[in-house]
Amino acid sequence: MKIAIGSDHAGFELKEKIKRFLAGGGWTLEDQGTHSTESVDYPDYAQKVGEDIAHRRADLGILVCGTGIGMAMAANKVPGIRAAHVNNVIEAQLSREHNNANVLALGARFLNESQACDIVSKWLATPFAGGRHQQRVEKIAELEKKEAKAARASHK
Repeated sequence: MKIAIGSDHAGFELKEKIKRFLAGGGWTLEDQGTHSTESVDYPDYAQKVGEDIAHRRADLGILVCGTGIGMAMAANKVPGIRAAHVNNVIEAQLSREHNNANVLALGARFLNESQACDIVSKWLATPFAGGRHQQRVEKIAELEKKEAKAARASHK
């Protein structure tokens, strides 16, 4: 399984720790940056990771910024992305199990390495439950398509 990973400057150090953790588990990683603590704009990296998943160049994505909020918001603008801002292992489990989240967004200012790795581990190990949750995920996709169509129509 291939994981696209990205961060802004605030999330860079935690991203690097998560990469080391994942490398030990045999995951294939695509690091979309940033590659330092020099100030950058988080939407650029959320877009890169989101597009990797949307275009099937990666199976799942992990994003890290100061809070995780901005990354989730930006990634969710990429069609087909269901990014979940997660703070603990229960949210990690439920975001996969109930929502089939394909991007995990973490806040480096609020999680230490151990917490982040526990969240990542649980998130990656949890399958989508399907069942009643499937129709809800499909409704999210339909809403996305409807709004994209309306936006195209309003630009004509």
